[in-house]
Amino acid sequence: MSKRDKQIVRLLSKPKDFTFKELSTLLSGLGYISDNKGKTSGSRVAFFNPANSSIIRLDKPHPDDTLKSYLVRYVIKKLKESGEI
Repeated sequence: MSKRDKQIVRLLSKPKDFTFKELSTLLSGLGYISDNKGKTSGSRVAFFNPANSSIIRLDKPHPDDTLKSYLVRYVIKKLKESGEI
């Protein structure tokens, strides 16, 4: 099982400690490009996959790096819709 496969299995298990860094690594491995351009973007970030035109938009978690459970469910839903998982 590859590292990406392990990350996907971890994401699908909906862990309480899934971090934004882990998500960013997983999405970049799946071909997504991070975009938070503009001086008013703040903590808002979009991940865009040019291969299938899929966009995942979310806020970076703060003050710690752990994603909320609703964001983990949202990412899983978007990845399933785009056929990535």
